[in-house]
Amino acid sequence: MDDRHEPALRVSDRDRDEALDVLAAALTEGRLDPSEHEVRSKRALRARTTDEIAVLTSDLPAPAPSRAEQDRKDLKEWLAEWRYWLGGAVIMTGIWGVRCAQKGELTYYWPLTPLGVWAAVLVAVAIWPRGTDDAGAQTGDGTS
Repeated sequence: MDDRHEPALRVSDRDRDEALDVLAAALTEGRLDPSEHEVRSKRALRARTTDEIAVLTSDLPAPAPSRAEQDRKDLKEWLAEWRYWLGGAVIMTGIWGVRCAQKGELTYYWPLTPLGVWAAVLVAVAIWPRGTDDAGAQTGDGTS
C-alpha cells in the first residue's frame, strides 16, 4: 500500500467564491446562523488549500443552480441531442448510399422517416413549455 500523502491543492478565487455561494445559500435556508456564517466566510476568504475549503462546506448541500445556469445546461444537453441526430443521419445515409450503390440506382431515401420523427421530437422538446416548481406551474393534467 502506498503511504504517500498528496499535498492539498491551492485554492483559486473562483473556489473561494463558490464556497461563499454555498455558505450564503446555507444562511438563506437557515442552515447556518449569522454568526457561524460570518466565521466560515472569513475562514473561506483566508483559505489557502482545497482541504480548508472542504472543511467549511462539507456539511452543507450545494445550492440549487440558478435559472440561467439551468437554462445553459438544458441548451447544452439539447445541442448534444442534435449531434446524436447528426451522427444517426450520417450512419443511415451511409447505409442508404451503400445500398443504392449495390443496386446501381438511387432509391427512396428511407432515412427521411426516422430522421424526421427524431427531429420533430427534438423541436417539440425545445418549444414545449416545461414544468416548474413554482406555485402557479401547470400540473400534468393541464390544470393550474
